This record gives sequence, C-alpha cells and structure tokens, in this order.
Amino acid sequence: MQQPHSFNRIVLIVLDGLGSGEMPDAAEWGDAGSDTLGHILQSRDVRLPNLRRYGLGNIRPLQGVPPLDQPAGSYGRCALRSNGKDTTTGHWEMAGIILEKAFPTYPNGFPSAVIDHFIRETGVPGILGNIPASGTEIIKDLGEEHVKTAKPIVYTSGDSVFQIAAHEQVIPLPRLYEICETARRMLDGEHKVGRVIARPFLGEPGAFYRTENRHDYAVPPPPENLLVALDDEGLDVVCIGKIASIYDSNGVTQDLTAKNNQQSIDQTINALKAESRGLIFSNLVDFDMLYGHRRDTEGFARALEHFDSRLPEIEAAMGDGDLMFITADHGNDPTYPGSDHTREYAPLLVYGKGARAGVDLGTRDSLADIGQTIAENFGIRLTAGRSFLADISKD
Repeated sequence: MQQPHSFNRIVLIVLDGLGSGEMPDAAEWGDAGSDTLGHILQSRDVRLPNLRRYGLGNIRPLQGVPPLDQPAGSYGRCALRSNGKDTTTGHWEMAGIILEKAFPTYPNGFPSAVIDHFIRETGVPGILGNIPASGTEIIKDLGEEHVKTAKPIVYTSGDSVFQIAAHEQVIPLPRLYEICETARRMLDGEHKVGRVIARPFLGEPGAFYRTENRHDYAVPPPPENLLVALDDEGLDVVCIGKIASIYDSNGVTQDLTAKNNQQSIDQTINALKAESRGLIFSNLVDFDMLYGHRRDTEGFARALEHFDSRLPEIEAAMGDGDLMFITADHGNDPTYPGSDHTREYAPLLVYGKGARAGVDLGTRDSLADIGQTIAENFGIRLTAGRSFLADISKD
C-alpha cells in the first residue's frame, strides 16, 4: 500500500561514465589512480557553474570548481558495491540489485564453441574479429573485409558485452537486430554476458562511421527492483535513452527514444513538462560512448559544459514537488590507458525546490542508496540500500 510521500516525482539523471575518483579496490580492477571527473577538470578550464551551484565542488576538492558555503543542492558520492564496473551493474545497483558475481568478460575473445554456436544459430557466413577492441578502431580495421564477405564483426571489451558490428547496407538493421536477439537467447549459463549490442555503421573504406541505430539487449533483471516496484504501485516509470533496454523494459511504463545527450536532455525536459507521478529515469550516453571509451578528454569536457548549460532548462521544467538526482554508473577516465571503464565512485547531487539544500550526504555504501531513497519516498521498501530521504526532506 502506497504511503504519503515527500516528493511527487523524482528525476534520476545518469551521466554515463562520469566517475569521481578511484574506489579503494580500483587496483584489483587495473584502475589504480583513475579519476574521470578530476582528470577532465585538470585538463583545462571547464566551466560548470550550475553543477557547482548544486554542490559539485563540495563533494571533494576539484580544480576549477571551488566549494560553496551554501550550495543549492545536497551532495555526496556513491560507492559501487557490486562486483563489476559496467553499465548494467551500475544501473541495476541504483534499482536495488547488488551483483555478488560479475558478468563474464572475455579478454582473449570468445571461446570457439561460443562462436561456432553463434554461426550455427544465426546462419551468418562466419565472423570477423572476436577480439577485445574499440568499436571505432575495429570497423576501421575490418570494415572493408566485412563489406566484401558479409561476415559480421564480433568483438568485446573490458566489459561483459558481445558486440556485433555491421554495415547497414550489407546487413540491414532488421537482420542485424534479429542476429542480436538470437545471440541474446543463446548466451546463457556461464556465458550470460551483461549485454549484446548491435553496432551498425555506414560509410566507405577509410571513412566508416557508427550510426545512432545502436540497440542493447540486456539480461532481464531480477524482478525485485525499483522499477517493477514502482510500476506495481501504479506509479509512472518514464525511461529515456538506453534505460529501458538495461532493465529489459521490466517495470517501464513509457520509453522515450533518445540517441545522444542532446536528445536525452530534450526528452527529460519533455517528460518533466508532461503530467506524471513517479520516476523519470534518463541516461546521457555520449560521455561514455563518444568520449570515455575513445579517450577524448576535450570532447568529454565539452559535453559536461553542454549538460551544465542546459541544467537551468531542466530546473525550470521541474515542479515544486519534483526532486532531481544527478549521478553516474561507473567511471570511464579519458586520460587512462586502454579504452575500458574504470572502477570509481559516482558523484551524487540532489536538488529540488522542496528539498533541503547544503546537506553533506557523505560517501554512500552503494548506488542502491539512491534506489532506496526513491522507494521510501513512494512508500516502498527494497532489499538493498540505505535511504537518505530524511536527510533531504524539509518536513
């Protein structure tokens, strides 16, 4: 039974890959010294006046973002308690799912038995690749051969992903998606990867480029999670960008398409302007996809400035009973060697006209604290996480 709540609607914005400093176990993941936000801010003068106003500079010392005596929001950081550092792990943890066992990864490519099974089940003429690789680099290296042979390019990364790249004029999108759906079904048991990802591209040899027709096929989450619990209470669960795919659409009441940061911000504003009661859950993918993995520090900095510049629009669309969380799902330090995610804390900013300001929320044990706070607001209890609703509520 739903209880009275402090906030009518909560918007949760995930800045994909924006870690804020190495976690204590970072060295075990090969990520000692990683610091996505800190290193970006050290790279040049990055102007983030609105994030600073919410308390970004109060979380920890940050170059160019000094703390405020009276920030407009509350602030802290969240550890990632789950065993992992990928999109699925971070987002699931926000919804109250703690993964004790990490999804499998394949630093040497997939076993031949997996590839043979994939070829048999999908009917493709073979595959190219089967290595860990940057998506932009592998289409540069193997794209021409793919066009000649029609063999899809299969690759992975440091994350638990089975990625399938194909030229849209060689393997049309419906066929690529069908291949990915088949791969999702067959990758089970010990090879149950976190996500199968369609990675379509276009262009000519020497000028191949990825399109925005990416599609993710996630493992269905356990049913005991925030999104399902909210839906069961008759509340709205509006998902933007890749959020719905991360939860296999479980508990999602509305899925708003967004292929990049600009569209995700636009859709977040649209959702705030529409009538709803519950959760608006938005992912800004460009930080991770375009700049973190590609180790583009300048691009990451520009994207942060762009997001910051649009925060007043988001704030203006919020009603008096709305509350906003800004956080991340993992790190992806663009200054770090390699091209993979990094094991870092996630920043946490909380703002609402009806919320207390200037509260130091400290270092949270888990991203699940976010989910538990949202759950408590709507009279729900999750199995993981410690709510901080009382800390930010005025009454």
